[in-house]
Amino acid sequence: MKIFTAEKIKAGDQFTIKNEPITSIALMERAAQKCVDWILTYCKNHHKFAVFCGNGNNGGDGFAIARMLYLKGFDVDVFIDSSNEKFSDDAHFNYEKVKEISGISIYDFSAIDKFKFDNDTVIVDALFGTGLSRKLEGKFVWLINALNDLKQVKISIDVPSGLFSDQISEENQTILKADYTLSFQFWKRTFLHPETGKFTGKVIVLDIDLNKEYIDETSTDYFVIDDEIIKEIFRPRSDFAHKGTYGRAAIVAGSFGKMGAAVLATKSTLKTGTGLTFTVAPNCGYEILQTSCPEAMFVSGGEKCIENIEIQKETVYGIGPGLGTDILTKKALIEFLNDVKEPLLLDADALNIISESRETINLIPKNSVITPHPKEFERLFGKTENSFKRVELGIRKAKELQIFIVLKDHHTQIITPEGKVFYNITGNSGLAKGGSGDILTGIITSLLAQKYSPETACILGVWLHGKAADLTAEKISKESMLPTDVIGELGNVFLDLNKKVTTLL
Repeated sequence: MKIFTAEKIKAGDQFTIKNEPITSIALMERAAQKCVDWILTYCKNHHKFAVFCGNGNNGGDGFAIARMLYLKGFDVDVFIDSSNEKFSDDAHFNYEKVKEISGISIYDFSAIDKFKFDNDTVIVDALFGTGLSRKLEGKFVWLINALNDLKQVKISIDVPSGLFSDQISEENQTILKADYTLSFQFWKRTFLHPETGKFTGKVIVLDIDLNKEYIDETSTDYFVIDDEIIKEIFRPRSDFAHKGTYGRAAIVAGSFGKMGAAVLATKSTLKTGTGLTFTVAPNCGYEILQTSCPEAMFVSGGEKCIENIEIQKETVYGIGPGLGTDILTKKALIEFLNDVKEPLLLDADALNIISESRETINLIPKNSVITPHPKEFERLFGKTENSFKRVELGIRKAKELQIFIVLKDHHTQIITPEGKVFYNITGNSGLAKGGSGDILTGIITSLLAQKYSPETACILGVWLHGKAADLTAEKISKESMLPTDVIGELGNVFLDLNKKVTTLL
């Protein structure tokens, strides 16, 4: 799914109005109906709605939603700024229709001080939407703070009021904290970053049928990884394949006391389907690996740490989990990078080692993948003031080094050498545990070995990792899930994915 700026979304509205053709009022009605359909499905235990409407088209959506909910039998109250009833044309049209309904009470914003909101009431935020261009001031700061103090469920229409669509918020900026955001047609970038995404609650993207030609032909460098992208990427296994068909992967990992990382990376490599898997590890981990991962072949890389990494032909390397930063390991890795020419994956301690020298960073082969978390990214490329700036720096570095950066976060970003950014929306906070990154290393390394391109391996790999974590959380909770549990769910993700992409004759 493409991510568009607020400006391009507005242009998409106008293109749809002109080319469908459809009136702007009818398009607003369509968007409002989609919101009401969702509310009718998911808010069955609530019977009262308090709809807060601004003066622009987001307010117009709110007025239409209020009218539709009332006609469905709900109790509805509407709140406006009665000192300024200069609405946009479409908002004014729907405001007049609400005024005609005697059963809907219209209050000034100030009335919430004395208004008694039942626990049964849902707050609907239709104040600003994507049209906001500056931070809130005056009465709107007071209003949003008052709404945030209420315990009732809050649903924002399109964008939580006070939140920008395309830029980071200023520190201490006043923003409504929604439980749900019903976003029209597209994700907004601010929904996907930790500083701003915390205000959206659960994001529901509603398809309001904007013109498909406009969406297809309008360019962007930002995308959300959705099921359609995954179905285009994934290749089901051939019945006539053999182990040589699915490549060779070598996981270079582990040191004394950190062999668990090597086990996790190896197991996830195997579970993702590599034809042949090797684990290059120190001898202190021999029995551990041979016992826990009998399907993988052990290759000695030293005694208590990695002291040597030999290049095997036609093998994709995933290097870093539990590697440690012993001086012998540093020397072995730098020598390997000096000699290797093919793309590989670097993670964890491998990144910590190469971050010590600009010359070493430049040794990363073109089209390789690095998978840093924010602190590792900072060690590699420098500190940034926020996650938006971090992505911008990542784009520059991916282009400069001609590599793929998998920047791990709640919504992990895959940054390509061409400057494209793909946001992943699978996964959950149960992955915030040691070992989760080691699994991702194995998954992406396996896909690279199976001849997925670096871009598709990163996109599919991050999605698989998150999807397996979501299945795990559903079964045993985010709190209790372990990285080994996530590996165990990869098979179920593949089962479901095969069903979606395989057509039965």
